[in-house]
Amino acid sequence: MMRQLHSLLGLIAGVLAIVLAISGAILSLDPTLERLGTTIPPTGQIDVATLAGRIARHYPGAEQIQRTPSGSVIVYYSRDGQTGIDRIDPFTGQGIAAHIPSTFTRWMKGLHRSLLLDTPGRAVSGMTALIMLVLSISGAVLLVKRVGGLRHIAEPLRGGFSQRWHAQVGRFVLAGLLLSAVTGVYMSAASFGFIPDGMQNEPDFPSGLASGPAAPITTLPALLATDLNDLRELVYPNPNDPTDVYSLRTAQGDGYVDQVEGSLLSYQPHNGIRDAYELIYQLHTGEGFWWLGLLLGLCAASVPLMSITGALTWWQRRQSMPRITENNGPQSADTIILVGSENNSTWGFAKALHDALKQAGFRVHTAAMNQLATEYRRAERLFVLTATYGDGDAPSSATQFLARLDKTKANPQAGYAVLGFGDRQFPQFCKFARDTDAALAAHGWRRVMGLDTIDRQSAQSFTRWGNAVGQWIGRDLTLLHTPRRPRTQSYVLMERVDYGEKVQAPTSILRFAAVVPQGMAGWLLRLTRANGLPHFEVGDLVGVVPPGSSIPRFYSLASKSADGFLEICVRKLPDGECSTFLHALKVGDRMDAFIQLHPDFRPASGQAPVILIGSGTGIGPLAGFIRNNTGRYPMYLYWGGRDPSSDFLYEPELSTYLADGRLTGLRAAFSRVRDGAYVHDRVLDDSTQMRQLIQSGAQVLICGSRAMAENITRAMNEILAPLNLDVQTLKAQGRYREDVF
Repeated sequence: MMRQLHSLLGLIAGVLAIVLAISGAILSLDPTLERLGTTIPPTGQIDVATLAGRIARHYPGAEQIQRTPSGSVIVYYSRDGQTGIDRIDPFTGQGIAAHIPSTFTRWMKGLHRSLLLDTPGRAVSGMTALIMLVLSISGAVLLVKRVGGLRHIAEPLRGGFSQRWHAQVGRFVLAGLLLSAVTGVYMSAASFGFIPDGMQNEPDFPSGLASGPAAPITTLPALLATDLNDLRELVYPNPNDPTDVYSLRTAQGDGYVDQVEGSLLSYQPHNGIRDAYELIYQLHTGEGFWWLGLLLGLCAASVPLMSITGALTWWQRRQSMPRITENNGPQSADTIILVGSENNSTWGFAKALHDALKQAGFRVHTAAMNQLATEYRRAERLFVLTATYGDGDAPSSATQFLARLDKTKANPQAGYAVLGFGDRQFPQFCKFARDTDAALAAHGWRRVMGLDTIDRQSAQSFTRWGNAVGQWIGRDLTLLHTPRRPRTQSYVLMERVDYGEKVQAPTSILRFAAVVPQGMAGWLLRLTRANGLPHFEVGDLVGVVPPGSSIPRFYSLASKSADGFLEICVRKLPDGECSTFLHALKVGDRMDAFIQLHPDFRPASGQAPVILIGSGTGIGPLAGFIRNNTGRYPMYLYWGGRDPSSDFLYEPELSTYLADGRLTGLRAAFSRVRDGAYVHDRVLDDSTQMRQLIQSGAQVLICGSRAMAENITRAMNEILAPLNLDVQTLKAQGRYREDVF
């Protein structure tokens, strides 16, 4: 519900929010520019009487003195029958320059406050500010939920490009946007009289004034007692009216000053409401807080980007929601598919399952988990496909599932299977799927297949799960679904180094250059991308699409785009369609691929030690991290291969990195030699050093096979036990990251 509200309001108010934000960002520069040209005397150095005396020497026709919130002193005067407004130096009373309000600024203020539509425009601006307030609050709630709680708020964000940038920018500007929205709503409500602003408490005009000639302004006690920095406005009396008075407005209150005796008359101190309004006005405009104005302006300038990325995220989510055709009713179906999804990506897998089961002759009903019926009269099997949101929470289409399950009549004859979708980098990987599986069993449903999980929407894992489902239902069931992927680009092989033939594990390090088209398209590509390469970092993924296939195979990148090439490390697998294709490439041959960012697998910034652990081709991104360790921070590599004479991958480079300080220590293990060992053996051998590194804040990055990663987890838990730590704790701290396959 929260996400739908956030999206709906964002789409409705998007254009208006951009207009108000851009105009607000431009106006935020005014207090800073004014402050740069203003000299502010220390408190207590100049009083209003002294200031007025200095001004009188240069402006004998002075009629009014104002001090702006940013500290500028302005005098209104008459001279030779003409009126003027000057900005003056408070130390001398001399004019600095004519005070001419910018026509552009006035127009921009009108646009910001009322959209140039007077009262109706003010109402629209106020409503937009209210919507911005709701968007800021709902955005904060969604962001906290998305990262898994406040304790994870500073950790790297996951998701697609637009979704990640929307959340990334929001994380930095949310506080500023919230302050602007709150103050904007308050000021709008005050301008329409919905709440008081304290302006109603004006002092009464005095009576019983002293008679006699006016005293010199420099001698008036009330003005001598008023510091310049407290002045808001001083209006002179009519020189031809001995009964007139000075009108004095200060930061503390308003009153009148007798021009004969100089006493303060009818003084009305500001109440709390008036003080609150003036503070909120300054917080919203930045007047008086020029530095805050700049910060709020920067936050406001982000709104167009937030609006665009938000709209793109909404559109992508909408596009990823497939139409389920030939959907049987819940009471007539023999097969039920329930879907839990946050961004609709799980629905694509559900549709593939739905279509395959329909083709196999079943009557299938597919719906969101929140639409769980109280009874399924003819159901013989139940499939639940669900993602997990944030710190183990239910995704948006499944938030009511567990509560509704309590009211649902279980069918013990119907078997069920749960398939979880998630990312193993999250500490609570597929937790909601596990909770769902346990809840169904506890409510009397019959588990036929054990809980299975899909890591990062793996098409291969989904197909494998489909084969298991086929065995259950007694039908051949081929599940093929590849999530929408970016457009591919062509790359040409420029260099390759081959290893592993001796140990029957052919492995190659392949370097590719981008193929840049001819003509205008190529010129634009070179202009926007270095060497024609899209932006990527070491540890990101490249999806390679072999000829004749629609299913990409992902490889971890051992280079970054700034290196000028795309590098991967690939082992040829006996039945590997993609690895066979890549190993058959000769220098000059091409492949089609796309980049998938993976910001969670890379060393965090800082000087803390980095422990790199891998096996086989998992050394690719680890070698890339070392290559780019130009700061020579402590970096240790533990790696396992088969035989140093055949598959010691990257050996020449690693020797160079050891010599120049980019690599601090190297511990290699080889399994097919005399007294062979595995990489986890080397880790355990260095238990003491490992504990010391972890105590000094080290982070651990693992890349390689899942079996290797599990062995490393067991070894690390054994090593960390004396420190009262474990791998799960390090993961929660963002200090233990895996890229396993």
